Amino acid sequence: MRERFGRLLLFAAAGAWLLLASAAGAESPGNVQVLRSIPFAAESGASQKVQDECRLQTKVPEFLSSYSKSVVLVDGPLGRTGRVLKLTITQVNAPGGGAWSGSKSMSVRGTLTENGKEIGSFIATRYSGGGVFGGYKGTCGIVGRCAKAIAKDIAGWLENPAKDSRLGNA
Repeated sequence: MRERFGRLLLFAAAGAWLLLASAAGAESPGNVQVLRSIPFAAESGASQKVQDECRLQTKVPEFLSSYSKSVVLVDGPLGRTGRVLKLTITQVNAPGGGAWSGSKSMSVRGTLTENGKEIGSFIATRYSGGGVFGGYKGTCGIVGRCAKAIAKDIAGWLENPAKDSRLGNA
């Protein structure tokens, strides 16, 4: 009887610990909070059609979380403690017509803070003509390649953040 009570107590304590750990997950040490949907800067140059159809504001964070296990996507608002990465899409060159209208590009600005203090910043830029079979890709597919490459660049930068960094083709 005593042994069963001990096991029950152990399982209850483990369950409570897991519940608390998951609730605090976004602000746990080592985790980096990122908005699930990042904004476009007013001067980004992204057409409304690109903003509506290409989903760059969610693709960059989604790709980033797939490349970096420390990234925790939050629906908002970002916390005030722990590590927080604020991202903004600052430039988009994505004329319609897929690869036939020329290469596409985009830039993302990021600022990493820890407990409110800036510890790193960057501008990441990538260009793409669509890669292999680019002629068969649409505008969103090509600029999506840029978003994926930028996310990979940011994930690498998060391992050793520095101020005023230039990532990708920047």
